[in-house]
Amino acid sequence: MLNIQLASKYATAIFEIAKDEKNLDGYDKDLARVREDVFSIPDAVKFFQNPLVPQKAKKDLLVRAFDSEISATVMNFLMLLVDKKRIGVFNEIYDIFTSLKNKEQGILIADVTTAFPLTKKQQDALIKKLASLTGRKIQVRTHKDTSILGGVILKIGDKLIDGSAAGRLRNLRTSMLAQR
Repeated sequence: MLNIQLASKYATAIFEIAKDEKNLDGYDKDLARVREDVFSIPDAVKFFQNPLVPQKAKKDLLVRAFDSEISATVMNFLMLLVDKKRIGVFNEIYDIFTSLKNKEQGILIADVTTAFPLTKKQQDALIKKLASLTGRKIQVRTHKDTSILGGVILKIGDKLIDGSAAGRLRNLRTSMLAQR
């Protein structure tokens, strides 16, 4: 809980800077790059979370990895996180930043789980349908889960729609057991 509160403060700070500079997408791109290149690797996360690793080593790694690749402000933000010993919650900071950015830009995230990957045409049709239903911009995050057998599970905001074959079978089973 404490980590989320700390992450929220830092995420809000970098969000406000990006908003003031009218560069939400640029900051998001830089932060996403840092996450993808470093904080999606479990060993790297352990390195940055390890209190025995000197702060200088953490900073040197970030500078070598991103010096000319990300904006100076984002690099300074990363250095601040290292100085304040908060770099270990970078993923949480990024998640909150993204949520704030999406809210500001009127974007809804739709998590779509299918047994088989959607084609580009299917994904575009889904985005168009969801945008017309919600009146908002939609970004789709796709997930593959073969255990659903077929169909789709859609989570958008706090709504969950289970149109999967496994979900239908579960509902049928429950219905049949209730009739006994």
